[in-house]
Amino acid sequence: MANTYTQIYIQIVFAVRGKQNLIPRERREELHKLITGIISNRGQKLFAIFAMPDHIHLLVSMSPNILISDLVRDVKAGSSKFINESNWVIGKFNWQEGYGAFSYSKSHLDKVVNYILNQEAHHQKKTFKEEYLDLLRKFDIDYDEKYVFEWIEQGGD
Repeated sequence: MANTYTQIYIQIVFAVRGKQNLIPRERREELHKLITGIISNRGQKLFAIFAMPDHIHLLVSMSPNILISDLVRDVKAGSSKFINESNWVIGKFNWQEGYGAFSYSKSHLDKVVNYILNQEAHHQKKTFKEEYLDLLRKFDIDYDEKYVFEWIEQGGD
């Protein structure tokens, strides 16, 4: 698009259906590479990615030629298909419906990248549910907790 200039940074967060721990640590890099390719093929730039066993964080520089919802749909569909075809789980792997998308300014990128890349340490102190609800509150997003995700209550999670 001629004469169109944008700078849009979005952190995208979504969970495994049922918030189950289905992403094995030893396969994480494989999943990261696949999702990086999907995002790149859609003409977007990935700044950071980290998959926990039950959820994933992405930081993407978005151009206005794609909707966030379309990018998330493509990432979820492509990665689900890959995980299922690779037989990572018994039964069928799915991501939950919905996602969180949070915008940041360029001045916050280093902090957000560090936050995403240090998810394992972060989750030693805080559950994914606590983290996600904190993000919704931090960004002043109205929500009804019963519709946020299908939380499996295990050990206060």
